[in-house]
Amino acid sequence: MTDNAGIRGSYWMDTAPGEPYPALDTDLTVDVAVVGAGIAGISTAWELARAGRSVALLEADRVAAGVTGHTTAKLSAQHTLIYDRLRRTRGAEAAHLYARSQSDAIEHAAALVDELRIDCDWEWTSAFTYTRDPVRLPEIRAEAEAAREAGLPAEVVTETDLPYSIAGAVRVAQQAQFHPRKYLLALVGELSAQGAHIHERTRIVGLEQLEQVDACRLTAETGARVTAGDVVIATHYPVFDRALLFTRLSPRRELVVAAPLPADRDPSGMYITPEEDTRSVRTAPYRDGERLLIVTGEHFTPGTGDTDKRFARLADWAEEHFPDIMLTHRWATQDNDSTDTVPLVGHLPPASRHAYVATGFGGWGMSGGIMAGRLLAGLITGDRPPWAELYDPRRLRSVLREAPAFLKHQAKVARHFVGDRLPSPYADSLADIAPGTGSVVRHAGQRCAVYRDEDGQAHAVSARCTHMGCLVAFNSAEHAWECPCHGSRFGTDGEVLQGPATRPLERRELREVEPLED
Repeated sequence: MTDNAGIRGSYWMDTAPGEPYPALDTDLTVDVAVVGAGIAGISTAWELARAGRSVALLEADRVAAGVTGHTTAKLSAQHTLIYDRLRRTRGAEAAHLYARSQSDAIEHAAALVDELRIDCDWEWTSAFTYTRDPVRLPEIRAEAEAAREAGLPAEVVTETDLPYSIAGAVRVAQQAQFHPRKYLLALVGELSAQGAHIHERTRIVGLEQLEQVDACRLTAETGARVTAGDVVIATHYPVFDRALLFTRLSPRRELVVAAPLPADRDPSGMYITPEEDTRSVRTAPYRDGERLLIVTGEHFTPGTGDTDKRFARLADWAEEHFPDIMLTHRWATQDNDSTDTVPLVGHLPPASRHAYVATGFGGWGMSGGIMAGRLLAGLITGDRPPWAELYDPRRLRSVLREAPAFLKHQAKVARHFVGDRLPSPYADSLADIAPGTGSVVRHAGQRCAVYRDEDGQAHAVSARCTHMGCLVAFNSAEHAWECPCHGSRFGTDGEVLQGPATRPLERRELREVEPLED
């Protein structure tokens, strides 16, 4: 088992720290305000600025540092087994539009890399969805057929450069991988140079429609306001959601481990399995004579299970299948799955006729985020792309078809709403919480989320997520409180790390609690 000492976090964050941008401290008026500076938000701002719109890009934390800074960075139109599913549920034309929109996004990004001469480790490669189980070969063949019908260069193969055998795979050529932060920080730098307003550490907590001027107003946590003709909410999970999109989204967290690998052992491609226990493999340029092996897996609902054990399982898998490696990085990422597997990109009803949203990328936010930026810019400028209806958040037919998945998710959410009355792994008392760990515990008649630091001091906050009141749970590997209902994450001090929550967990006073003694 790997010793975690000295292991760093996200490779993308580690190797592209970026320059800071100021927090918003004054009121602004722009044509379009984009809330959220991940790949979807940055891509939207870029396309709109190029179309001549004045733009404000507003980020609660750091630019390209959230989900985008912790991705595996595959730019692929092959999204496991989506084309056969789309062909069966929404028809061949929907599958074709999906493939075209995702492929166009990749080609568009490649053109920008060339035009702006962005050094972002861009590499053309093949994408593989593979299985080691012969029973699943019919699914592989059906997916390859559906992907070909949709317009992708897909084929079935039985051999790859992986260091282990497979039963079969769908191979799609001419896909890409890159360093997402190098790419996006270059775009943001260009935006800033062209006069766009870029603001980090600016959490937006209010959205209202100004009927008298046919515009929207955003309010930041600091009180600063932004007036805009149109607003785009690209915050991963929508922080403004009067359309109740949260009922059609399921949060999913995944773990990543990375290690240097001799270049002559590079498996040459991007690989993913469709199994429940997913394993994803790719490499990235590293030092001379080496590639960085990046392995992803262990997906789970935030706030459930033991994250340390999951990291250990993933590391063991990587070391078993790629012997003699030594892990240098590990991190976690999070995404949202829509009930019908297609992202929700378009108008955000009924918040405002000038409000738009991009969410539900299901783990494929690199091509999806670039696609969303182009789609939203088209809707705002009047150049509606042919696939707008496919991604429209207001679609009902496919959502009704996915009613079983919807009901299953809502049943899970309900369990966490009533968590006070259900058996749970929570601590019985404050004394049960060891240094360096946390747990929800009943104290003085209320549920508290209590973290005990390494010095033995207990720190308590409310155990109810400020988004919709679900009980949070402690992630021991990342020292964070997580909401299993909709994926909000909080620091041990209660501060928001990740939405949809916009307010911190309230502090709680613990009576007669002293630091633990040795």
